[in-house]
Amino acid sequence: MASRKESGVSSSNTLDSPVKQIQIEGLVVLKIIKHYQEEGQGSEVVQGVLLGLVVEDRLEITNCFPFPQHTEEDADFDEVQYQMEMMRSLRHVNIDHLHVGWYQSTFYGSFVSRALLDSQFSYQHAIEESVVLIYDPIKTAQGSLSLKAYRLTPKLMEICKEKDFSAEGLKKAAVGYENMFEEVPIVIKNSHLISVLLWELEEKSTVPSKHELLSLSSSSHLEKSLQMLMDRVDDMSQDIVKFNTFSRNTSKQQQQKHQYIQRRQQENTQRQSRGEPPLPEEDISKMFKPPQPPPRMDTLLIAGQINTYCQTVKEFTSQNLGKLFMAEALQGHNS
Repeated sequence: MASRKESGVSSSNTLDSPVKQIQIEGLVVLKIIKHYQEEGQGSEVVQGVLLGLVVEDRLEITNCFPFPQHTEEDADFDEVQYQMEMMRSLRHVNIDHLHVGWYQSTFYGSFVSRALLDSQFSYQHAIEESVVLIYDPIKTAQGSLSLKAYRLTPKLMEICKEKDFSAEGLKKAAVGYENMFEEVPIVIKNSHLISVLLWELEEKSTVPSKHELLSLSSSSHLEKSLQMLMDRVDDMSQDIVKFNTFSRNTSKQQQQKHQYIQRRQQENTQRQSRGEPPLPEEDISKMFKPPQPPPRMDTLLIAGQINTYCQTVKEFTSQNLGKLFMAEALQGHNS
């Protein structure tokens, strides 16, 4: 991970205001798509580094490079050293080399995980303006580019710094699944020459009209999304069972502790009436060790992923309902 000092930018120039907009070059989008097409297979995730610069409250992403795929045999591969060498090479040819985040592909929108949370926290803790771009190739294949940018909210950043993921800590910080990540709007920018080239390619294209965008068949995509949604709901139910078990064990232990204290008090009262000294004090916390609470952050991440699946299904079904109403209207007009 590159720091501002290594990139020639002083840390005192860090902006107090958060990033409110992301401007990304069209070439960067093509590189991300090409990276997945060449190395991504099915649910395999591809990742890479984003490079650019910060202008006021706008983050401009001007370049990127992928993380190389390596197997268990490449145990000595150093990703940090690889990133430093790549950025050093880009600096030598006068290309933007400031590290501004990273990108990752996703499979049917399943990207909310502990690994992504830890990685983005590391990036955002070192470089305040860092973002993560999430590219969904499955949704893009349906006819619309799916590229979203996310950042961790300030509340979640504080929780991650303190590493207090208990139920009390999350409740005190008012952190829920709905305010863990913040989405930053993206604007794709192309130079005038590239815009003219795209216009000429569109004019010369021999590809037939995209009638498949009006296709009413959506069972496979919707079925897969609902299946993954149900899997995460099952995970959520298992976490709820674990938490309920923890609550019952805690309540049972509190009752046992209260009964033990009452017995000690009664025995000391009887000993005092007989003129005997009271029993020595004992450390109750050592006798009754509290049960280990289940991690609540994992439950929040599962809830956030369920919310993402629901939004995906909602968007997909709304588009298909529009197609169905359109088809119904056309059929009624023709009849």
